[in-house]
Order: sequence, then C-alpha cells, then structure tokens
Amino acid sequence: MTIEMKNTTAGKVTRALLDHHHELGNVGTGMVHTFIVATDRDDYQEAYGAALAANREHPSRILIVVREPEAEDGLDAEIHTEAEARGDVLVLTMRGRTVEHPGSVLRPLLVPDLPVVVWWPNEAPEDLLTDRIGKLANRRITDALGAENPTQAIIHRAYYHSAGDTDLAWTRTTTWRALLAAGLDQVRQPVTAATVEAATDNAPASLLAAWLRLRLGVDVKVIQTEGPGITAARLATPAGTVEIVRTAVEETVYRMPGQPERTVALRRRAVDELITEELRRMDDDVVLAEVLAEMVRQEGQCALDLGRRESA
Repeated sequence: MTIEMKNTTAGKVTRALLDHHHELGNVGTGMVHTFIVATDRDDYQEAYGAALAANREHPSRILIVVREPEAEDGLDAEIHTEAEARGDVLVLTMRGRTVEHPGSVLRPLLVPDLPVVVWWPNEAPEDLLTDRIGKLANRRITDALGAENPTQAIIHRAYYHSAGDTDLAWTRTTTWRALLAAGLDQVRQPVTAATVEAATDNAPASLLAAWLRLRLGVDVKVIQTEGPGITAARLATPAGTVEIVRTAVEETVYRMPGQPERTVALRRRAVDELITEELRRMDDDVVLAEVLAEMVRQEGQCALDLGRRESA
C-alpha cells in the first residue's frame, strides 16, 4: 500500500505518518537510525532497492529524497508499506526552491534520539559536512563510482574529508585488504615492491594503493587493465610474491611463497551489500581518514614534482 500526498507540507507528512502507525497498531519502534538517500529521478529506483535491501539487517526509517530543482516549487510525498521493510519508507519529491531547504522538510521526520545516515548514490555535494542534507547526519556515505570521474571524485573526497564521512569505493576494498594482510602475516617478510592492477579510472584501486603505501612504506605502481574493477594485487618480498589475481567474476587465485595456490571467493559485491556493510558502524573510520590524508600528501608531492620539471 502507498499513501500519496501531492503539494503537501512537512507537517502534514508527519501527521500522516503518525496516523499510519496508529492504523497498523505500532508506533514505529525497533528502528536503529534514520537513513536518508539523496538522489534524483533517474537513479531513484536503484537507490530505493538498495536502501530497502539494507533495511533487512538495519531496521530504519528510510527517507528517499528525490530532487527536481527545475520543476515547479512544491513537495510531494509517498508513504510506502513494504512487506519486507523493517521500518518506515517515505519518498519525498522536492521540487523547485524546496530543494534549497531540505532541512525544514526532513527534520520533523528524523527518528528522535537515533543516528542519522545520509547516502548520495551518485554525484555528491562538494563538502558533505556543510551540505544542507549532510549537516543533519552523523554518518555521510558517498560512492565515487557513481560520479562522472571516479578517481577525481575520491581525491576530492580526500581534500574535503570530515569525521563521519566514508565512500563505497573504500568498502569495495575490504576483502582485498583482508587477504593481503593475511598473506603478509604468514610470510613475515618486508615488502620491497607493490603493484595494483585495475580498470582505468578505478577509485577503489587508488584507495588500495594509498593504503599499501601508508602501511608498507613503499611506492605502489598502479597498472591499468581491462577490468572490471581491481583485477590483481602483488606484494614482492625476499621470500617471494604474495599475489591475488582475479581470474573470473567470482573466482580469484591466491598465491603465497612456499604454499600451494588457492582459489578464493572474491566477487564484486552489489551496492546493497556495500551499504549494508557500512551501516554496521556508526563510529569514525580512522583508517580511511589516514588513507585519504595519504592521497592528499601524494597529490601534493606529484604537483610539486611536476612544478620542478616544468621549471627545469
């Protein structure tokens, strides 16, 4: 069932939601946070599906904000009753100048005394912390792969990073980092060289390379391949090379010095799985902050080296 409200106000939406709870015989309890998804009409369906899937593990009030800045001023709302949803699901279409004042619409709908998470599935604002929607949140999630230029998008995120920010490009590296760390724990040798192979303009590869530089203190070479995504990572040591090479969509070869070759599952995860993982934590990601700072440092060094070459 869907309750549709055209040309409405935040107050009327709040009242309709309360009435809906009373009709169902509940008061919206059991939720762990408010989950705001800031999107547009073109990306609405995919974002809606991912939020609903994540809701199975993380009961929440989902507020899908669909922005239509070119339309006539106004607010439309839909209250959805989804059988699989573990919480409220509202779609708020902000039109015209309403897009410029989302806080007045969203604040009355936030679940009291619970964290607020905002997710931008595609293009994100310049500074998440000062954004009109972002300032409402404890956690802010972006996805560089949804941007027009993913690598530049993650570098931009590095320069504007604030506590509570994260990006799904980083989440995509979780298993790669775990496997590499496990391999080095067993080899127990210093790394002398490192390479990451990935598709062109791959933000997760840039983050993985920065993480390796930071942790190992060696230069990391990024090699472009046909992809998809990250296709290999290699760490050279005096005892041999730790290698993770993706050979198929869901299969990866794992090689370590002195051990038989193994096949491990390293599939490319869907967005709803990535969002579900990120919603498991509400604390600051200190490691990501360090990696992004390393990216900023590396960018500054590259610019300095370029300036020296041009002036030579």
